[in-house]
Amino acid sequence: MKKFSTLLLLGLVSLNLSAQKMSKDKKAVVASVEKHKENLIQISDSIWALAETAFEESISSELLADYAEKNGMTVTRGVADIPTAFVATYGSGKPVISVLGEFDALPGLSQNTVPTKDPRIDGAPGHGCGHNMFGAASLGAAIAIKEQIEAGNIKGTVKFFGTPAEEKFFGKVWMVEAGLWDDVDVNVSWHPSAEIEADVQSGLALVDFMIEFYGQAAHASSDPWNGRSASDALELYTTGINYYREHIKPTSRIHYHIQDGGQVVNVVPDYARLWVRVRDPKRDVMLPTFERVKAMAEGAAIMANVDYKYSLISGIYETLVNREGGKIMQNNLELLGPITYTDEEITYGKAIQEATGKPQVGMDGEVHPLKETEELPGGGSTDVGDVSWNVPNINLGVTVAPKGTPWHSWAVVACGGMSIGHKGMIYASKAMGMTMFDLFDDPKLVEKVKEEFKTRKGDVKYEAMIDGPPPIPGK
Repeated sequence: MKKFSTLLLLGLVSLNLSAQKMSKDKKAVVASVEKHKENLIQISDSIWALAETAFEESISSELLADYAEKNGMTVTRGVADIPTAFVATYGSGKPVISVLGEFDALPGLSQNTVPTKDPRIDGAPGHGCGHNMFGAASLGAAIAIKEQIEAGNIKGTVKFFGTPAEEKFFGKVWMVEAGLWDDVDVNVSWHPSAEIEADVQSGLALVDFMIEFYGQAAHASSDPWNGRSASDALELYTTGINYYREHIKPTSRIHYHIQDGGQVVNVVPDYARLWVRVRDPKRDVMLPTFERVKAMAEGAAIMANVDYKYSLISGIYETLVNREGGKIMQNNLELLGPITYTDEEITYGKAIQEATGKPQVGMDGEVHPLKETEELPGGGSTDVGDVSWNVPNINLGVTVAPKGTPWHSWAVVACGGMSIGHKGMIYASKAMGMTMFDLFDDPKLVEKVKEEFKTRKGDVKYEAMIDGPPPIPGK
């Protein structure tokens, strides 16, 4: 009896392992990514070195669009009146599955590929959010699917969206307004991270706006009574914001950046300007807070006896989670298994952790289980949220930096141009390609994902938080 039980157990284990084996078609997707691996790394590293910021990613965009075109995809450039936005398409008919690719950098984060802070160019931008890898990995997935359609293994249309200005201005909002996702059935996305997981958490909705104050200049010593100080209004306004923080929901956030508070000490400044941002995990909580913060500018202007101007920059929605899509992605992560690191990479990761004051635990390359979706997540914001309210979105996070790494910092840049980042990028490309293949191959999965999308969205009517055309530099 004991022998029979042991044999039965071994048989069940064998069946389970067999069930987890990768299919021939998915092996083909992985092989495609491997075939393009060196070129994808080269593109990612070029974008890493260019470090072009919002709406100025002309060469970065061109590198991705050109490679898509070289591999047989039809590219439409300058979509949604954004010179650096594009769509690469292959195939015909349904389903239409799209994948997102970002490629903008952050100001002031230039860094060499060393595990201590060491700017390549002092004060220059850097990819502190890993978008150099984001765009390249997603394009690799799109090309892998294109090759499967071309081989006759699946039918439908694949689209790669080159999406600029995620860090500032939120370019996808204008792309959504242009109707670019109107014919898409399911969208797939990823983001560089410090762990591997099918991402079923939301983010924070936000709104960005500018407040400008206009006063009267005067000599700050001989006749300040003839001046009306714009910087007085600015200081009163920020004081009001800071007192208001006590009375907002714990989940809400208010940031501001003073862009102009006057030029010299001996002039009463007649102009001041600051950029303000309000966030919350729920848009319907964020909006009243935003209205209050906006209204406070008038009070500050009255107290300082100056004029003021409010200008909306843009705003974005929280991400609409899709757990059915997360399950599909999770299955493919488990098929791929963990990322393994060399001793040199682990040492590099620990050195970054030491430099940033984090526990020196190294890299986390394990595949994490699918988590429960939190009602009120913390974290950041992304214009992927706006896409997710218009089409079902499946999201992924993949390790490209050591555990605990401060995001939007030099430490992420230090990993994004070397092997740790490369491994995460190629892994993400494979996971997304395999997930997209599932959607093309099984219409029932597409329907499940779409049904959840309809249920979660409910009767909410999407309204883009923009006012006017995209703020393209020089226009």
